[in-house]
Amino acid sequence: MANRHRGEISAELDGRRRTLVLTLGALAELEDAFGAEDLVALTGRFAQGRLAARDAIRLIAAGLRGAGETVTEAEVARMTTPGGAAGFARIVGALIAATFGGDGEGERTSRPLPDPPEAGG
Repeated sequence: MANRHRGEISAELDGRRRTLVLTLGALAELEDAFGAEDLVALTGRFAQGRLAARDAIRLIAAGLRGAGETVTEAEVARMTTPGGAAGFARIVGALIAATFGGDGEGERTSRPLPDPPEAGG
């Protein structure tokens, strides 16, 4: 079960409930992947709320690995979640908020990603 006080979230991926957490090691991995100099630069990138699908794959993979799973980005790219792309956006937003947004009781220092627009609208 996910512990929000430790920055963990729970998400359904490929029909299974999984825990994701951006540990310090996972954040260092993301700094390298995104070419960020430090955590402030990485946080700034996330706060913009504009991430590509490949960025979501990296974040979810790092979060799964941070929680102890052995998973590659290629495996994450093939995963499914309820709600499709919007579901993945919600997972990424929740993971970023759990990592950088405080304890959920006060003002957030980072905002989660907005839900994408409805298809066909």
